[in-house]
Amino acid sequence: MSIFSQRSYQKEIMDDLEYSGPVLEQTLRELKTINRWLGGNQVTTNGLDRLVRDFPQSSYSICDVGCGGGDMLRVMHNWAKSRKLQVKLTGVDANPNTIELAKKRLADLDGIDWEVQNVFSEEFQKGKTDMLTCTLFTHHFTDEELVTLFRSFRKKAKLGIIINDLHRNPVAYYSIRFLTRLFSKSPMVQHDGPLSVLRAFSKKDWERILALADIKNYRISWHWAFRWQVSILV
Repeated sequence: MSIFSQRSYQKEIMDDLEYSGPVLEQTLRELKTINRWLGGNQVTTNGLDRLVRDFPQSSYSICDVGCGGGDMLRVMHNWAKSRKLQVKLTGVDANPNTIELAKKRLADLDGIDWEVQNVFSEEFQKGKTDMLTCTLFTHHFTDEELVTLFRSFRKKAKLGIIINDLHRNPVAYYSIRFLTRLFSKSPMVQHDGPLSVLRAFSKKDWERILALADIKNYRISWHWAFRWQVSILV
């Protein structure tokens, strides 16, 4: 059986929520560069553009789940500024060390809230947000966990959910394997980069998981470089 025929559930180093220190900092720096070079950030802002167009409001709240080092929060801050939108941003991550790094990296930006939370907890569902985003986050979970997670997301988001994650594909796998070995100085990136592709999704995976979560109002689109955008209206 091909390694691409179904999702891998092998754990990544980043799944260790107590991970911290120089390796984590190097990893977050390299992930920022990778996402910028390969255009992955635009997958999220493209989805937000559509939600803003479909649901015009005077202001919006956006919760970025699995925010990591805060790179997407900065991207969304700049996106909102360029469109003259009033936006309240919140970054959520289960790793307190990551949140502390994100606070330092985005110290020049005002008005970002930070929450250390387990997204499977009841506490996470209590606060509402207009839009919920997650980037390179969903592949860390099993199909069964994602069904639970998406049901939780629907309770938290008022307007919509934008998911930005990888396409499980041989070209994507061997490309990131080559690039990380050639350019990366982070053992975590070298290990987790190719593995994240094996843990990622085909379109049929998305359709199956969304059906199990009783989600019908969605749109799946493919973007360069080997990214899926899943837009869910709630």
